[in-house]
Amino acid sequence: MNIKPIKTESDYNQALEEIRNLFQAENDTPEGDYLDVLVTLVEAYERDHFQIPAPDPVEAINYFIESRGISRSELADILGTHSRVSEVLNYQRGLNLRMIRNLHGELGIPADVLINKYDLKKSFELT
Repeated sequence: MNIKPIKTESDYNQALEEIRNLFQAENDTPEGDYLDVLVTLVEAYERDHFQIPAPDPVEAINYFIESRGISRSELADILGTHSRVSEVLNYQRGLNLRMIRNLHGELGIPADVLINKYDLKKSFELT
């Protein structure tokens, strides 16, 4: 067992292959301990090299209401009105500070996600 830092993509791929080979290792064995160390090294490498961008605020709201079973009526209590909910979720209205504070306070959505910039749909008027 040769433990070394993961510095390159080649090191990363080798570590992944070793993890695959050790995946069934028993806890509290030399192989299990080695697997734990490799997983920790791989997680650190992935955190530094494969950053996942934060979702836009509407995606975050949709995720939180779906994962917690929150209805649109309950969301209306947080955002103000049913029409406001529809406008926000359809990218027709941006979030204001009061909405951000309420979403953060009531649903626990991280404020740094809610303040991210995102594009609204342009409304087209028929003339």
